[in-house]
Amino acid sequence: MSHLYDSWDPQYKTPFGAVRMGKVCYFTIHLPREVTPDFAPCLVLFRTGFKERFIHMNLLSQEGEYNVWGCGYVPKYAGVHYYYFAYTQNSQRFYIKKTAGHIGNLNDGDLFQLTVYAEDFGTPDFLKGGIMYQIFPDRFASSGQDHGEIPDGRVLRSHEWGATPWHRPDEHGHVWNNDYFGGDLKGIQEKLPYLDSLGVTCIYLNPIFESHENHRYNTANYRKVDPLLGTNEDFRELCSEAKKYGISIILDGVFSHTGADSIYFNKYGRYDTVGAYQSKDSPYYPWYTFIRYPDEYEAWWGIDTLPNVRETNHEYLNYICGEGGVLDYWLSLGAAGFRLDVADELPDGFLDALRIRVKKNGEEKIVIGEVWEDASNKEAYGIKRRYLLGDQLDSVMNYPFREAIINYIKGMSGRDFENAVMTILENYPKPCVDVLMNFVSTHDIERAINRFGGESCDDKSKDWMAERYLNEQEYARGKSMLEAAMALMYFLPGVPSVYYGDEAGLEGYKDPFNRRCYPWGQEDQDLIDYTRELGRIRRAHRVFRDGRMRFLPRNDAVMAFARYHDNRAVQIYVNRSEQEQYVEFVPCSEHFAAECVEHGELTHDGRVRLAPWGYAAIVCHRRTLED
Repeated sequence: MSHLYDSWDPQYKTPFGAVRMGKVCYFTIHLPREVTPDFAPCLVLFRTGFKERFIHMNLLSQEGEYNVWGCGYVPKYAGVHYYYFAYTQNSQRFYIKKTAGHIGNLNDGDLFQLTVYAEDFGTPDFLKGGIMYQIFPDRFASSGQDHGEIPDGRVLRSHEWGATPWHRPDEHGHVWNNDYFGGDLKGIQEKLPYLDSLGVTCIYLNPIFESHENHRYNTANYRKVDPLLGTNEDFRELCSEAKKYGISIILDGVFSHTGADSIYFNKYGRYDTVGAYQSKDSPYYPWYTFIRYPDEYEAWWGIDTLPNVRETNHEYLNYICGEGGVLDYWLSLGAAGFRLDVADELPDGFLDALRIRVKKNGEEKIVIGEVWEDASNKEAYGIKRRYLLGDQLDSVMNYPFREAIINYIKGMSGRDFENAVMTILENYPKPCVDVLMNFVSTHDIERAINRFGGESCDDKSKDWMAERYLNEQEYARGKSMLEAAMALMYFLPGVPSVYYGDEAGLEGYKDPFNRRCYPWGQEDQDLIDYTRELGRIRRAHRVFRDGRMRFLPRNDAVMAFARYHDNRAVQIYVNRSEQEQYVEFVPCSEHFAAECVEHGELTHDGRVRLAPWGYAAIVCHRRTLED
């Protein structure tokens, strides 16, 4: 059955998804032949804050019971455009708007989205087709080296590696996060061969700058590695050694706030510098906003240990983004780029300047933002954000995929999963999609194995989470579901990001229990081997670098899709059920034929056999005359 319009179908719109500025985009609608418009239908298109444009359509052909009307549009401005179609019959106005995520429906529905990005927008190649590994530095690996005097207020628990992180507040209700297990940069360097065996090509480090809480999101000195992690020279050496394995290092940039206990604010007098808290004559005073000096000031989410900065203050902006500033410094030591903490709280002016400075160090340096929603149409603080149009971020953390993967494995319908994935692929520029940071666990959310196998931690106390471990049955179920989720994460568009320890069966509910120490010597070796196999398949095929994607026929228990590029395709089948599944193998198009099976089984009668929670990867090639 023909639709009036389908934004995912090349019969109706080409190219698929977001388009480059200055490149033509073609639209067609299919109107029943009994519809006789008073005059030509039109495409109605606009950007927020600008008037509508009316683009008249031409009658192109007749297909069965439908008349096909079409037009072309060449966007002149980058931005998120919205559109619908309209025609008049017998002086009555009719509209074709969006339902079911992509289908045109008469009169009732939402506006379609067309993202237009800068003509010269490209993203770094080094991450495409790769595998990211996220490390919380204090908890991954310790070299055992002595890093000198421990700063006041910290408690080193290196002799308790693997113990439960502290979580209880003091008598004033404050959790100080001041227990450290001794993970360091040298420890990470020693584990490079292990990471290489997983196929890792990029390490994303949670903050490493000097800070006086173990998460290090309360920066004390932007230009110095935290003393318990090592030295700036240790970081340079880590980058240099990682490069020998083909591994790049991305740093966490925390630029919306500093620590109160810092050389900049110096609330507790730890440093010799004159901080903003101590004097209005401090060079750092203009960075902050005081309501009643000095004890009442703007702070991140009201947490007084995290005073907000005025990111576009000239002195602060120059300190971070100026020539020879913080960004230049760490990039000069070997960093491949930055992941930006709370990117939606960073104003456009700051993001613009940050990108310019990072890219002056080379177009291959990357900027990834933390955005939890669809970043293409995000509004923050009343402003329509423009993260992905070519002049700010290269890409973002892909929380929408994470939620789709988790929810599908837990029972969401296949159609809803397809809609969630395709909406992001439609709205995001292709260069951004190729370097999306895909994950199922991070330092901010409970580990996926707990989400799958254990009780929900929603509305549960920290005490409940602290010593809550999965029993044998829960662990087995959580592990199986995690494996299926990882198969989706590895083979969907974007770059898989493994949160340290997920591949070893490390458990943990929400912060700080999702930040336990890596279980060296107690790893789940089967899960590690499984992760290595995913990495081997991913890195063996170009289609996972920048190939496009097409969903295949499937039932709700099996998710099937193809990644394809030029003459090659890999079809992926993932079973999210406890039962063995058989599905018919259908090539992703009539032009392709099965070549070999990388993982799983293709039976003699042309069916894909899937073990419970298992997956199959079938390599296809484009048919030739000999075929």
